[in-house]
Amino acid sequence: MESEVRSAEGVTDAGVSQRAGAMSKAPSSRTAVYAALIGNLLVAATKGVAAAVTGSSAMLSEAVHSVVDSGNEVLLLYGQNQAMRRPDAEHPFGYGRELYFWSFVVALLIFALGAGVSIYQGILHVLDPEPIRNPIVSYAVLVLAFVFEGTSWVISFRQFRATGLKRLTFYQAFRRSKDPPSFMVLFEDTAALLGIALAALGTLGATTFGRPQLDGVASILIGLVLAGVATLLARESKSLLIGEPAESDLIESIRRIAAEVPGVVRANGALTSHLAPDQVVVLLSLEFEDRLCVPELENAVLEIERRVRAQHTEIVALFIKPQTPRTYDEAVRKRFEP
Repeated sequence: MESEVRSAEGVTDAGVSQRAGAMSKAPSSRTAVYAALIGNLLVAATKGVAAAVTGSSAMLSEAVHSVVDSGNEVLLLYGQNQAMRRPDAEHPFGYGRELYFWSFVVALLIFALGAGVSIYQGILHVLDPEPIRNPIVSYAVLVLAFVFEGTSWVISFRQFRATGLKRLTFYQAFRRSKDPPSFMVLFEDTAALLGIALAALGTLGATTFGRPQLDGVASILIGLVLAGVATLLARESKSLLIGEPAESDLIESIRRIAAEVPGVVRANGALTSHLAPDQVVVLLSLEFEDRLCVPELENAVLEIERRVRAQHTEIVALFIKPQTPRTYDEAVRKRFEP
């Protein structure tokens, strides 16, 4: 028991210092967020002017969509900054999950404001249609918006694929990613491009067939697209906020490193949880040689910490528990079996 307590204390102190170093790095997805923010502000301005000039409901929905997206990027940047704060007495593991919290808030805003306002405006326009004025202005603005959003999409897509998930399909990479800003910006830009296409089709249908209701229908469809995207983002953000495990490659690497340290008989397994994209807590179960006394056991633990931190800077806290394989297996069964 004494060896466990002394080892845990050493692990905690080392983890805190390592965590401070990990949080000093700016998240890699920050570039994509800034690019999306600039693009959305430009798009919101052009769409807002076009909506006022043409009276298009779909264009107004797109303007609202861009304004909401701009606010979302600000919240994501705020979450990234908060997640980099140093730990304190009230939050000994730091503020990493602030990023996941604000990502969940962003998903709710997309659903409530983006989707809700678009569908509401569309229904109003279907019930009380108004002909579109100056459709040429709408087309010109949509082309500019497509260029702005397309540029942001390319940047966010490259950033997302650079996260080390290239071997996976797009959906698999989305589900396994631990960096919400990277996939949120990409999904927002994708939804924006689809919205621009729907707005263009609505304008074309309303002016070609003389049916201004089609402009309202396009606005409703834009809202449904946003609602679908928001649902996916909210589900993934909730999962990250609750706590998702690290990738299996990282866990196996930690077990291999620990097993190579003299005095370790076997690395039984590990429980892990992401606090942020680059912050992971690890609870490692090890079997040590029976001959080890307390000082030798503590030295082995410190050596494991040193080797693990040298290869994996994202490990912000490493807790080690001496256990036999049988005890570990029983504990796992009790924890996870229904």
